[in-house]
Amino acid sequence: MLTVAGLGLAQLMISQVANAQTQDSLQLKDVVISATKNDQKQSQTGKVVTIISREVLERSNGKSLPELISEQAGIIVAGASSNPGLNKSVFFRGAGSAYSIVLIDGIVQNDPSGNGGAFDLRLISIDQIDHIEILRGGQSTIYGSDAVAGVINIITKKGGPNGNTIYGVASAGSYETYKGTIGLNGGVEGFSYNINYTHHKTDGISEAANPVGNASVFDKDGFKTDALNANFGIKLDNHFSVNPFVRYYYGNYQFDGGAFTDANNYSILKNFAAGTNAKYEFATGKVTLNYSFESTRNDAHSQYPSVNEGRVSVLDLFYNQKLGNKLDLLIGIDNRVMKLSSATNKPETNIFAAYSSLFLHDLSVFNLEVGGRYNKHEQYGENYTYSITPSINIIKEIKLFGTVSTAFKVPTLNMLFGQFGANLDLKPEKSQNYEAGVNFSFADDQFSLRLAGYKRDLTDAIIYAYPNGYINQVSQKTKGFEVEPAAKFSVFNINGYYAYVEGNEFNFVDNAIANYLFRRPKHTFGITAGAQATSNLYLSANYRYFGKRTDGNFTTYTVDNLPAYQLLNAYAEYALAKKRVKLFFDAKNILNKKYNEIIGYNSLGFNFNTGVIFNIH
Repeated sequence: MLTVAGLGLAQLMISQVANAQTQDSLQLKDVVISATKNDQKQSQTGKVVTIISREVLERSNGKSLPELISEQAGIIVAGASSNPGLNKSVFFRGAGSAYSIVLIDGIVQNDPSGNGGAFDLRLISIDQIDHIEILRGGQSTIYGSDAVAGVINIITKKGGPNGNTIYGVASAGSYETYKGTIGLNGGVEGFSYNINYTHHKTDGISEAANPVGNASVFDKDGFKTDALNANFGIKLDNHFSVNPFVRYYYGNYQFDGGAFTDANNYSILKNFAAGTNAKYEFATGKVTLNYSFESTRNDAHSQYPSVNEGRVSVLDLFYNQKLGNKLDLLIGIDNRVMKLSSATNKPETNIFAAYSSLFLHDLSVFNLEVGGRYNKHEQYGENYTYSITPSINIIKEIKLFGTVSTAFKVPTLNMLFGQFGANLDLKPEKSQNYEAGVNFSFADDQFSLRLAGYKRDLTDAIIYAYPNGYINQVSQKTKGFEVEPAAKFSVFNINGYYAYVEGNEFNFVDNAIANYLFRRPKHTFGITAGAQATSNLYLSANYRYFGKRTDGNFTTYTVDNLPAYQLLNAYAEYALAKKRVKLFFDAKNILNKKYNEIIGYNSLGFNFNTGVIFNIH
């Protein structure tokens, strides 16, 4: 595959480059960010924002969403390179796996049936996503609970206004992996739609590593998933639009009995979501209503069978008003009802919030965002958050930015009402966040560099203290920094990152505060290089390094040190039939593939996917 890449780069020297040079005509600073709820240009905000563009997503069809997210600075997705059926936990800037929040089209996603409440990234396929916005740092002022370390806003593909298009992806790869998506989108005046179905299946590998000297063969642990997505756009007049959606996901995941222990366990995951986005726009402002209902059921069949089912309803109503050319106002209310429907007593809780922000932009060289949020929880009562984000464009090419904010995470229904260790006196976890950095951009964004440092102090962290159950614990502290260079010249594009993080947290092996973070290495590094070798051929390679880290071994109840490992990924895409059909080949390999066998779990090693992407108008 690397030989192919080399030949493609050689061919680049004799190819025409005009087409590729026009692909990035829209500068990064002009991209509008919807996740701030104020449709800001990136140049107008001091928040640390990363945009995974439609172009990048279209060249990532051989990857899963957890794999793509884990390529970003400061984000570790545990299990992204392991067996596909394993849970994918997102560790954002050193925070735990439930301290970031996922949005789909700006609407909060949540799983009240789980202990953490985090959204499962396996529920949505890359080929259904238009682009992704990632906001780093505490965002609870806008999005409330769980937005302690960051926000991932997934913008799905929508239907177009002209005619109908049949589109799809068909791929096959190693470990007997097959994936197919078929969809129909389009529209007429005032109406658009996008409907699609995805089936994904793999035999996988054994999740559990086979101990040295054991002659028995461990069975493979694969999965089978089916997903149906539909969204619609209805424009009632020039001011008013309604955009309903419905999603259903079914997954059958096989898993083992733990480290070095084979088993025929499996779980059935069902997720249903439906709702709508509605907007009324007028000359100087707009009113937006987001509503969703989500139900998640996880039925696990193992030595310790369990059924967890939860439901959540989210209503978010906000108003944007322009107060002149340089000042914008955001006012909103947010209400969430969460229910643990699998429990005997079917406990339920409610959290209501009111929030507001002011956005001062393009005042000479200065931008400022100031906001606050009031929260009223049915069990613990009231709490408040705030955010202050200034930025200064010293000159056109240099921007200084910073944020001081607070964030919080509410106790989950299992913590408050569950069968094991429930505690109705729990308080919300709270964090104080600090962030500062500088962004350099030269030659119309052809060369850029972003440096950002952060510090987060978490208090009242909720832990499970055996045998007493859930309690609020002493503070945890995390700090780190990120370096993100990027360059675009001729038909080449190169971007990379280096991220450092350190901190302390409670761990369940020692039952004490420790000066290390499980599964989160202090040092991570990545670089991606791509080239439009010809007008039809695109080639890229991605390399990532993950440093040494620790993890808990719950067989021996010890803390084990895991060695560093590296990932190498190569991708090629060739367009046919006026670019309505594309062939792709994606190959990846984990170097030092036994890195996880120290604690008894396998990693995938070398694997590949090849397939075709098509659009028929």
